[in-house]
Amino acid sequence: MAAPQAVIVHSLAQARQALAANRPVTLLSAPGAGIYAGVGWWLALVQAAAGGAAAPPHLLDCGGAAGRALEALRAGQKHIILQAPEAIFAEVSVIAASFDAAVLAVAPPSLDLGRPGAARLLAAWLAGDHTVTAPTG
Repeated sequence: MAAPQAVIVHSLAQARQALAANRPVTLLSAPGAGIYAGVGWWLALVQAAAGGAAAPPHLLDCGGAAGRALEALRAGQKHIILQAPEAIFAEVSVIAASFDAAVLAVAPPSLDLGRPGAARLLAAWLAGDHTVTAPTG
């Protein structure tokens, strides 16, 4: 998946903030969000953030839960992250291909809007400055 800069969002407000920057952006769920929040929540968040426009590129992190990854594929999620043993990852990838979807083993570099101070770094991050890092809290 060749995609714009990734931004981890934890809420609708953060997703809207990322999209309001008017720069290409890939919305990325928090690590493991596919497990604890689910694909329904994620797809609703992405659609609400898009506000009736086409949904931006987005990735749902399913942690190591292959079952949640398969659930996400059945629900229409086109890009997922799955950290699973090689054989399971390969099986899920084959199934994903049948849904015209893709599975990544690791998340792309991203800016986590849940980290303190990250919002002020958003414009630089989306402009391609990978030297910015959000301070830890």
